Amino acid sequence: DRRVLPAPQYAGGDAGGPLSAREEILCGLFAQVLGVGRVGVEDSFFDLGGHSLLATRLIARVRAVLGVELGIRALFESPTVSGLCRVLDDLGVARPALVAAGSRPERLPLSFAQQRLWFVDQMDGGSAVYNVPLALRLRGGLDRGALRAALGDVVDRHEALRTVLPAVDGRPYQLVLDVGVAPVLEEVRVTEAELAASLSSAAGHVFDLAAELPIRAWLFETGSDECVLLLLTHHIASDGWSLGPLLRDLSQAYASRL
Repeated sequence: DRRVLPAPQYAGGDAGGPLSAREEILCGLFAQVLGVGRVGVEDSFFDLGGHSLLATRLIARVRAVLGVELGIRALFESPTVSGLCRVLDDLGVARPALVAAGSRPERLPLSFAQQRLWFVDQMDGGSAVYNVPLALRLRGGLDRGALRAALGDVVDRHEALRTVLPAVDGRPYQLVLDVGVAPVLEEVRVTEAELAASLSSAAGHVFDLAAELPIRAWLFETGSDECVLLLLTHHIASDGWSLGPLLRDLSQAYASRL
């Protein structure tokens, strides 16, 4: 019963302070990425709330600040500041930072993650298994024109949301559509009793990855001043972590359109 559980408190710093400049830098980077006040040299990154996405962020910060090629495996095997300090001397110099290419090829290849999801989609013949839904109950006045414009603004800003994957001779490639392509926003009037079934049906939409934007939305109106907005994306363009920035950008775009 989650309601009776106390909120987790992640706090470090009781396992000894840094003994060198490198340890002090790493303690600061751990605390910065984890969002905690202080980290001790023997505090485990994962015991303090770290997870795979934060681990990737920490690795990037260590590479940038200390100039070493720290890998994800090294962090999992040595998740403390003291442990990492023991292995840093054995690591190579960090690779140069990525820079944007001068021009794109005519047909952009898929990333490894896109290849996997595209292949699964082809094998399944189209499936809703990799859909990522986000439902928001909205109360009060809603400017539908501003909402449509805000969705368009978000799609214009993020290329992944306007990228389709056509194939030539069975080989897919990324086609980034020009700005101004409008995502689908479908307005539906339902009763509160019909809402759950309607949301479930919409969330089961099967995206055509070759021709359809990997995002669409439904606005289910349940009353004169209440509705539910369902944002649906395909995992080939988003993940669970992406929902936070997506909602932030949509809110800001909506406010700017009022």
